[in-house]
Amino acid sequence: MSGKTFRHEHRVTYAQCTLGNHIYYARYLDILEAARGEFFRALGVPLASLQEQDTAFPVIECHLKYKSPARYDDALDVELWLEELDRIRLRIGYRIINQLDQLILEGTSYHVCTSTAEKPKRLPPELTASLRPYLRTTHSL
Repeated sequence: MSGKTFRHEHRVTYAQCTLGNHIYYARYLDILEAARGEFFRALGVPLASLQEQDTAFPVIECHLKYKSPARYDDALDVELWLEELDRIRLRIGYRIINQLDQLILEGTSYHVCTSTAEKPKRLPPELTASLRPYLRTTHSL
């Protein structure tokens, strides 16, 4: 199954870079977090509104593969899609590409749907329906 890809643009800030003028490795997690937030906002369900509905998606695992350095003022395209969507879990895939079409990073993050009290719960059905078009595998509910 071939799913849709969400794209988020990011401009590398000076604060994200090391003295060697490349993004400090842990800052990529912040960039991916920003892209996830914009993804949910684009779906019409900002993370704050989900939290108000007693729903959260904590990261339980992540994997990043660094391919090339990104540098100050680079324009990055963060691509995001779903690799797994089940009753309580999401696995999100990522690619970051710079303005020269160089692959900067590939990664995945694993999330579990919980209440704000950190108890596992099912994904809301309307959210599952909004997420399904971005699923790239045959996993489904």
